[in-house]
Amino acid sequence: MRAVPTARPQAWTALFLFLLVTLGGCAVQTRALREHPPADLPRTADLDATPFFPQTEYQCGPAALATALGAAGFAADPAQLAEQVFLPARTGTLQIEMIAGARRQGAVATRVPATLEALLREVRAGHPVVVLQNLGLSWVPAWHYAVLVGYDVAAGEVLLRSGSTRREVLPMRTFEHTWTRSGSWAFVALPAGQWPATAQENAVVEAAVGFERAAPPAQAVIAYRSALARWGDNLTLAMGLGNSLHAAGDKRAAADAFQAAALRHHSAPAWINLASTRLELGETEAALQAARSAQALGDAAWQTQADAVLQQAQAASTARR
Repeated sequence: MRAVPTARPQAWTALFLFLLVTLGGCAVQTRALREHPPADLPRTADLDATPFFPQTEYQCGPAALATALGAAGFAADPAQLAEQVFLPARTGTLQIEMIAGARRQGAVATRVPATLEALLREVRAGHPVVVLQNLGLSWVPAWHYAVLVGYDVAAGEVLLRSGSTRREVLPMRTFEHTWTRSGSWAFVALPAGQWPATAQENAVVEAAVGFERAAPPAQAVIAYRSALARWGDNLTLAMGLGNSLHAAGDKRAAADAFQAAALRHHSAPAWINLASTRLELGETEAALQAARSAQALGDAAWQTQADAVLQQAQAASTARR
């Protein structure tokens, strides 16, 4: 991920005036939305209750993150977040640190599709969206984080919590240009169990796995269960649920989750985890059956682990006789 040094607050006005003059290219997504607005997308939305944390110099990352976290109901202090995500040597914040910072505070941070319509749909769903903009030019970038909190399709405007401005009104076409020049990077931070309105399966898997690494196991269980409710055929989510249940100390539920994944996906690692969990529960014969199922699949990537758990199950079975 690139580092994101940001423009000083006093430089923004000049930058915007320059952009309004120079960004004369066609804002394709803005034009499409205004000429053919989706029938199910309201023409306006305004999340006016979204918190606002004015940016200090080079601190747009912590300020934007605090805004998103506060809106999702998490305690948010830009100064404390800055200690976690701000890189003094780069006078900015990496995108990966923004995501990690949200997860460390207990939020599930999920990337949203790289379309302007997706951003508007998230706002309409009540989700402020953290966005990365390039307020400069492709060869002289000026990276900046802001939070999208509103829009007016008919007027062709968006509303941002940005820098030292609580309610920045920006032409939608200018926003499109500055956002797409940053790679159309954006994410939503929500409590475990909730997902962006426009969430896509790959992004949800990435978010859930990343959240599991930072969150208490019980919270990870909530995230995985809610994700599986929408993407029930995803093996990674199913395994994540089993692993999180096991880490939370609920081995019986973990065994049930691994068994469901093993039967549904014919997965060697699911059978292996099931065998190991059955052994921990003292269910020797069930563990032996699961281990044999893992070995019978002949999955070369997992054969060593399958052989090992089978040997453990056989030894436990012999010891019980």
